[in-house]
Amino acid sequence: QVQLAESGRGLAQAGGSLRLSCAASGRTFSSYVMGWFRQAPGKEREFEREFVARINRGGMTTVYADSVKGRFTISRDNAKNTVYLQMNSLKPEDTAVYYCAAGNFVTTQKSQYDYWGQGTQVTVSS
Repeated sequence: QVQLAESGRGLAQAGGSLRLSCAASGRTFSSYVMGWFRQAPGKEREFEREFVARINRGGMTTVYADSVKGRFTISRDNAKNTVYLQMNSLKPEDTAVYYCAAGNFVTTQKSQYDYWGQGTQVTVSS
């Protein structure tokens, strides 16, 4: 089992940058596929939580949603039990609560992720 805690919530202007971190407890962090998801204002139902990015166990393979491709970068440091989301060229539509998640399958499907953080708010002003 793993527990996840996001940090890095903040307010940014359009075009700015933010970096989110997600620290994991336990010794098995490197055995999990890690993902970032987000839930925008007005879309509070769980099925409306959308995929943002994922990274495989070794950190060599990443996948991004089309909406963030070229602007966001997911990375991980297995020695620090931490996954990151670097967000550049932010847009107002990136405003959401961002969640990190851990799972055993290499997938973008949120139903396949077993462990979730509490979420961290990102607000981008125009």
